[in-house]
Amino acid sequence: MRPRFSQNVFMFCRYSYVRRFHHSQRRTLSSIINNIRSNRRTFSSLGGGDGGAGTGDSNGNAFLLPGATVATILMLGALHGRRLYEDKKMEEKRERGIELEFHQDVKASFLGILPLRSISRAWGSLTSVEIPVWMRPFVYKAWSRAFHSNLEEAALPLEEYTSLRDFFVRSLKEGCRPIDPDPRCLVSPVDGTILRFGELKESRGMIEQVKGHSYSVPALLGTNSLLPMVPQGKDVSEEEAVGEKGDKSWLRVSLASPKLRESISASPMKGLYYCVIYLKPGDYHRIHSPTDWNALVRRHFAGRLFPVNERATRTIKNLYVENERVVLEGVWKQGFMALAAVGATNIGSIELFIEPELRTNKPKKKLFPTEPPEERVYDPEGLGLKLEKGKEVGVFNMGSTVVLVFQAPTGNSPDGSSSSSDYRFCVKQGDRVRVGQALGRWKEE
Repeated sequence: MRPRFSQNVFMFCRYSYVRRFHHSQRRTLSSIINNIRSNRRTFSSLGGGDGGAGTGDSNGNAFLLPGATVATILMLGALHGRRLYEDKKMEEKRERGIELEFHQDVKASFLGILPLRSISRAWGSLTSVEIPVWMRPFVYKAWSRAFHSNLEEAALPLEEYTSLRDFFVRSLKEGCRPIDPDPRCLVSPVDGTILRFGELKESRGMIEQVKGHSYSVPALLGTNSLLPMVPQGKDVSEEEAVGEKGDKSWLRVSLASPKLRESISASPMKGLYYCVIYLKPGDYHRIHSPTDWNALVRRHFAGRLFPVNERATRTIKNLYVENERVVLEGVWKQGFMALAAVGATNIGSIELFIEPELRTNKPKKKLFPTEPPEERVYDPEGLGLKLEKGKEVGVFNMGSTVVLVFQAPTGNSPDGSSSSSDYRFCVKQGDRVRVGQALGRWKEE
């Protein structure tokens, strides 16, 4: 005889099975979570107490890498790869003798609406975050491979650079940048690539940014610049342009009454030169003095922060005039001297060792380059702040651009007319230069 079970007994057995199944699933899930927690505690314990041998800090807290951070790193890597590909194509065109021309595009217009100053401040905060000691050599070596930096020149072991910012602004071992001792030469203030150089001859002192577009030196240095200019239509001798040699020299008159120096309808004096040097992200970032000179005035232009790479120079008008920059002006034994340190995206911070209190790319700062710059006169009496040849002056927090504008000796041609044939540049466009390397020389009078 078959045993009979009621419907209630069957339903009870089925319900008990489902409960046991759910309970086992919950128990399995709980065990997985507990395993993850225990592994995390073990991983954290490895990082604490031994100077950062793991992925934790000194308090035993684990460092997590969110998915958004990984995606951002991958995106930046893809953009960097694309930029390297474009740079290679441009280099091939230059080798074939093709000169790239100015052509404004949609991307350049789009950059104008982006909060690049805020982005640069955020990047500065990110690069100031302390990196675990064990991770530092890997991060810095990866950076050096990507941007072709020479780590053998670093003054300190890689483990001693606590953040990317400290690594960017690192000093070099003594002797890595010998300074040309020739007193008749001007040396490069930075490591970089020569973009443009020559003599200022055109009206208003124009520098070619790229073929098809130029910008004026007075706009770069400021309307109150000490730049020696000669009114158009007048054949003024050098003595008349400079002024009487005495207490009321042209420098002191310029500092006291800058509005008297109207350069819009003027041309630069003969023997006035310029040199534009671009620093890549992997270059040595410190700025040195190109010669023995006296800095009289400093101007800080709180402008935009467009990128300054080769693509940007071909697509953004008045790039160096629009961007935030710090200008030093003064005199050396041959006359006028100016050094303009131009900032860029992610490089809004420009520091001067001779003026540590200077801060650039501040929030709520003047955003329009047409507004007057912040100016400081180092010595109202006209003596200025002495800077020695080859000594450190300032630093970029990444690569950027330096523009030198200076007077150099002029000779006399056989017919008695003034000629600037004495000074000769000893570099070519596209050359890689290093701090202390001669940019040009002149003959002894």
